[in-house]
Amino acid sequence: MLPIKVIVARSAGKVELETLELDERALPHDHLLVKTLYSAVSAGTECAWISGNSNNVGQKFPFYPGYSAVGKVIRLGKQVKNFALGDSVIVPWGGHRSYTLTPSTPAWGSAHKISDSRINLKDAALAHIASFSMLGVRKLKVEMGESLMVAGLGILGQIALQAAKYSGAAPLLGCDFSPQRRELALKLGADAVFDPQSPDFIEEVRAATNGKGVNAVVEVTGKAAALKQALGYTAKMGRISLLGCTRIPDYPIDFYRELHLPGITLIGAHTANRPSSESRPGEWCEHDDYNTILKFLASGRFDFASLIQKTLSPTDCTALYDMLLNHPNPPTGIVFDWNLLKEP
Repeated sequence: MLPIKVIVARSAGKVELETLELDERALPHDHLLVKTLYSAVSAGTECAWISGNSNNVGQKFPFYPGYSAVGKVIRLGKQVKNFALGDSVIVPWGGHRSYTLTPSTPAWGSAHKISDSRINLKDAALAHIASFSMLGVRKLKVEMGESLMVAGLGILGQIALQAAKYSGAAPLLGCDFSPQRRELALKLGADAVFDPQSPDFIEEVRAATNGKGVNAVVEVTGKAAALKQALGYTAKMGRISLLGCTRIPDYPIDFYRELHLPGITLIGAHTANRPSSESRPGEWCEHDDYNTILKFLASGRFDFASLIQKTLSPTDCTALYDMLLNHPNPPTGIVFDWNLLKEP
């Protein structure tokens, strides 16, 4: 039996690092056993589930947070042919844990090989999170020269901003309450950034688009109030991609005046609705998005290093999630470094 360390919420708001046992002899024939190097925190999603506010029928405890990691292959199932011992891999949906069993077959939720040695593996820990941002931008089908707003400049928003830049959005705009996040967005390619709390916010956005409003919006906050605000600065016949999960419908929207009359399109961009294997325009499968993300990291087009503002040992998980649940302005990107754990 292999002792493994796992981050788990046994009840709402209570997160700890526990030791479990994995029977590595029972490795499925088409699976890999991966030793985790880094796992990235998706603060919004993880905290919604940890606090019991996911608005999901599957919400229950214990809950194992985390879904974006990288590691090294240390064992192969008997039928695995497309991986080798020592391969670096993206591990989606595995949780924050020191070792993970993951499928090897190229389908939704399976491991993905990282072959380019130029890629920093800590940066690559964000790859699965980044695939969400890619889908949120792809679904808008942005054409060169269209104006685009990224509303919410946390980790998903900052990656969406970079994806939109390479999609040809111009001007490329961003908005967030945090001055630090707005400054980071400018560094990563935004043409202008705004504070949604400004009394002249909508007028400022319209002025940046010659009075027309933005053609496309990536709504990342997951707040109903921010969605309503976006309807006020979106151009006629514009599109809004719902990348953030609007879990609580706590703000009224006048669907006739704010959506129907201006002809605005709302687009659900939840990753569960992407194709499992065959990509199509505006909707790419996970593995095709991984390939793009890795190519853009290797070439320097994507900057994930600037997003990682805190690197912690998994032993710090209790204090980290307490901070995330209670701090109004947490760090943009957080990664657990599993190399900092002592071997069992």
